[in-house]
Amino acid sequence: MLIVIGAILFFIIGLVLSLIGSGGAILTIPVLVYIFDIDPYLATSYSMFIMGASNWIATIDNIKKSLILYRPGLFFSVPGLIITYFTRRFVLPYIPDILFKNELFFFTKSNAIMLVFTILMFIAAIKSLRGKDATNNVLPINFNYKLLATYGAAVGLVTGFVGAGGGFLIIPAFVFIFKTPMIHAIATSIFIIAINTSLGFIGDLNPTISINWPFLVFLMGSSISGVILANKLKHRLSNEFLRNFFGLVIFFLAIFVSINELYKLYKQIQF
Repeated sequence: MLIVIGAILFFIIGLVLSLIGSGGAILTIPVLVYIFDIDPYLATSYSMFIMGASNWIATIDNIKKSLILYRPGLFFSVPGLIITYFTRRFVLPYIPDILFKNELFFFTKSNAIMLVFTILMFIAAIKSLRGKDATNNVLPINFNYKLLATYGAAVGLVTGFVGAGGGFLIIPAFVFIFKTPMIHAIATSIFIIAINTSLGFIGDLNPTISINWPFLVFLMGSSISGVILANKLKHRLSNEFLRNFFGLVIFFLAIFVSINELYKLYKQIQF
């Protein structure tokens, strides 16, 4: 029964991912952690594999529709890709599991990952829901490529730490800072995430990670099915609808994750 629920949820995740260019890892990690009881660190690795494959399928469709801004996307993604790889490979595995502990309370690496994750979700959601002016963005755009690279490196650091592809940060950056139309920001975000998550997962392939491949491939197939359906629908939706949908999905998910994390912290208090 649990695997059927997983298939349905990951189908929905793939659908949301392709429609808004984000939310893949943001949805995947809580499902893996809270429903399948997978450790958050391992869940970030699983998320990168599933989202990497799903984003490449969505990217192929966006290539056919000429929606991707390749040069800005590469200037954004390459610094992020490098930072993501080194964070996953050489930093995160060596952060201690227990970050803080005393007689009453302890705080873990997993708690820290989910805390950062939640804060960033709230920031991105609120920015998107309040950004009505972004609906009027049009091409062409005179991009500041140094600034693009700087933002890309920052998103790569977040991606490496929390295991999320960064779409919930990439899209606000492109839409609100670089004034990109939402439909092109989504397509470019998916392209960037496909690159970042693929290398991030490769960086995770080390002896400390034990991967259940049949389980992982099954969930990947469910997610890709959702992507394929979304590819047939998204050209009918307006930039304003996509922006609001993006903000609402992330905002309500941030509330859900916050409640779960507060409950976990409560249980860690030594009464």
